[in-house]
Amino acid sequence: MALFAVFGNPVEHSLSPQIHQAFARQQQIPLIYQRRHAPLDGFTRAVEDFIQAGGIGANVTVPFKTEAYALADQLTPRAKAAQAVNTLFWRQGQLWGDNTDGEGLIQDISVLQKFDLKNKNILILGAGGAARGIILPLVQQQPAGLTIANRSRHKAQQLAQLFNVQSCDLDDIKPDYDVIINATSGSLQGQSLSLADGVLAHAQMAYDLMYAREPTIFLQQAQEAGCHNVIDGLGMLVAQAAISYQWWHGFKPDILPVVTQLRHEMQS
Repeated sequence: MALFAVFGNPVEHSLSPQIHQAFARQQQIPLIYQRRHAPLDGFTRAVEDFIQAGGIGANVTVPFKTEAYALADQLTPRAKAAQAVNTLFWRQGQLWGDNTDGEGLIQDISVLQKFDLKNKNILILGAGGAARGIILPLVQQQPAGLTIANRSRHKAQQLAQLFNVQSCDLDDIKPDYDVIINATSGSLQGQSLSLADGVLAHAQMAYDLMYAREPTIFLQQAQEAGCHNVIDGLGMLVAQAAISYQWWHGFKPDILPVVTQLRHEMQS
C-alpha cells in the first residue's frame, strides 16, 4: 500500500491519521498514514528516509513548514505566497509543495458555515506564519477590504505590503470589521487580546484558527462582547487535510461528517 505521514515536532497530538483514515473509508480504500516525529535538525533527512520507504505524500506541521518550502522542487502559487508548505507530494519525479491552510479556512467558512466573504471587511489578528498562509485565499474571495493588525506594527506593515492590503496597530482597531480572524498564538497560550468590546460586537463572525474542546479564550472574549457567530479551526483542519488527500488520491472527501465525528469525540 502507498505510504503517507504527517511530520512534526511534537506530532503525537496530531489528528491527521484519524482524518485521513476517515477520508479513506469514504473512498473504500486501505491506507497507511503515520505520525513521524522529526528531529528539529533532521527534517530533510526524515523526509528522505520516508520517500525511500515508499512514501508518496506527507503533511507537515510545526515547526517544519518553512523547511518543507525550501525542500520542495516545485511550489503552488499559494505556497509561494505563504512561503510555507504543509503538503508534499510527488509528481513526475519532482517533489511538489502546497499550502492548503488558507483554502481550508475558505472551505470551512464558505461551505460548512455557509458564510459569503465577498464584500466583507476582514480583520486578521497576527502577522506570523499562520496569517501569511491565509491572506492570498482570503483576498481571492473579493472582500471589501482586508487589514492585518499585530502588536508589532512594523511586522504587520511588511506583511500587508507583500499582499497589497492594509495594516494597523492592535490598539487602533475600529469597530468596522464584519469578520475577525485570530491568527495569533494567544489561544494556545491562554492570553486574551486587547480588543475593545465594540470591535468584536460589530463582527458578524469571529474565527479562531485554533480549536479545542471548549471555546478558545478568543472566542469566549468575542461571545462576551456580543458576537453571536464564533467558530474555531476544527473545520479548517479537516478541510485543509481534504485538499491534501485530493492531491494524493484524486478523490474529494466529504468534510462535514469528519468534522462532526471529531467534534463528538472531542466533547465525549
